[in-house]
Amino acid sequence: MIIERLTSDADLDAVVALEAASFTNPWSRDMLARELEPPTAARVYVLRLPGAPVAAFCSCWVIADELHVNTIAVDPDRRRQGLGLALMEAVLAVVADEGVTRATLEVRRSNVAAQRLYRRLGFEVAGYRKKYYTHPEEDALILWRRNSGLQARQRPAGRP
Repeated sequence: MIIERLTSDADLDAVVALEAASFTNPWSRDMLARELEPPTAARVYVLRLPGAPVAAFCSCWVIADELHVNTIAVDPDRRRQGLGLALMEAVLAVVADEGVTRATLEVRRSNVAAQRLYRRLGFEVAGYRKKYYTHPEEDALILWRRNSGLQARQRPAGRP
């Protein structure tokens, strides 16, 4: 397993395909491509496996001392194997090394699997946004992981 930050659009088509396979209202290729353009607070990390150059990805922003997770997706055929957890732990470790002390994201109220992952990572519900999502319309839960929680986990060998 390799987790790395994308620095070019070489794997962008695979990221776009995974985004489309995972969400009812996916980000477009143009939207994801803009995340790679410098200067930017945006980042895209990919998790690579043998035979799967993009088995999972995470698009996020680092703004001052905060990480804003915009989207994370795992190949539907590889879900429930710990890949999302591994990817998020690696991203959290990288940004913690850069001085980030808290992280936030929104998740659909009905996305119980994602909520379970985020709880395992130390995120807690801090509020909600009414009708935040479309296709279908749904409230979002606002989750935060604060302060020392980002430094709480040791980074496994071979991770960024």
